[in-house]
Amino acid sequence: MTEALLPDEFADLEPWAPTWCLATEPERWELRLQSSMEDLQAFYDAVFPRAEAAIAWCDRYPLDDMPRDAERLLQLLHSLLMVSYAVEVWKQPEVINGGSARIDRIGEPRP
Repeated sequence: MTEALLPDEFADLEPWAPTWCLATEPERWELRLQSSMEDLQAFYDAVFPRAEAAIAWCDRYPLDDMPRDAERLLQLLHSLLMVSYAVEVWKQPEVINGGSARIDRIGEPRP
């Protein structure tokens, strides 16, 4: 049996953790672009209802000293943010009328 990636209280989200607990925005962006709308919608539908509880859980810890499972939960929330635009606004993985606009970060916020 594989060790859980998320806190026990969020075991229902564990199936999404191996795919969507990504440390950087470029990784989340690439996965969103590579995913089908069906996959994005399924992820959104699973995680969005638990987002408020997940935020409250993460708020229990300082950002610079989070337990690893809480940090992965925060990464899952970051992925939800990335996916939410595609699901709620554009109805597709790509940005509508975004052309070739791109911003490359040279550093990521911690964690």
